[in-house]
Amino acid sequence: MEYSIVICDDSEADRQSIGGMVRRWAEASGRRVKIDGFPSAESFLFEYAGNQDYDILLLDVEMGDISGIELAKRIRAHRGWAEIIFVTSHFEFIAEGYEVDALHYLVKPLSEAKLSEVLDRAAARLAVEPPSVVISAGAGTVKLPEADILYIESFAHYIEIHTPTDVYRLKESITAFENKLSDDFYRAHRSYLINLRAVERISRSRVTLSGGVEVPLARGKYDGINRAFIERN
Repeated sequence: MEYSIVICDDSEADRQSIGGMVRRWAEASGRRVKIDGFPSAESFLFEYAGNQDYDILLLDVEMGDISGIELAKRIRAHRGWAEIIFVTSHFEFIAEGYEVDALHYLVKPLSEAKLSEVLDRAAARLAVEPPSVVISAGAGTVKLPEADILYIESFAHYIEIHTPTDVYRLKESITAFENKLSDDFYRAHRSYLINLRAVERISRSRVTLSGGVEVPLARGKYDGINRAFIERN
């Protein structure tokens, strides 16, 4: 696995120093990394709008108009699940880090041994990360956790992926997309693929999902979906 790592810090010297430490960590542990550096939260957000497929974010807390904390909140608001590590010269922001499920705070000047230890923890967490699927969205890509998907609906040569907050439209067959997903998904109808983890109620003709969303259940699928639901839950 290649880890895509971001270093967002308004100090070029710090970006270079941290980047060197990350590369040495990768070499010592036999891992591959791709490192992108950004001088501000704004420059990172511009890139993030088109590519959300990042694994580890090293964010300086004290930056310009948008702090590292605010940047992390915006990433989480867009359902970004990268491992976040804050880099700071002060401790007063630590409580806010819990709101965004930050992995750790590192204090400048950084200890290379401590950074390596935290990167090991991030890699370990990523190794047991819940399943996700990478999709094209607009001009970029999105790493979408399976847990966020309620159902997928097919329209001729297109599918729509429905989450509680967004709908993603892709030019792909529902069968091809089904093959990318785990066994948590069930073909309730030739045009509908549902997340069994989101099921709240099953009737002979419909399945009710989280939030009261209803999708049709094809004739003859009632027993099969009940078996699949019991096995998954």
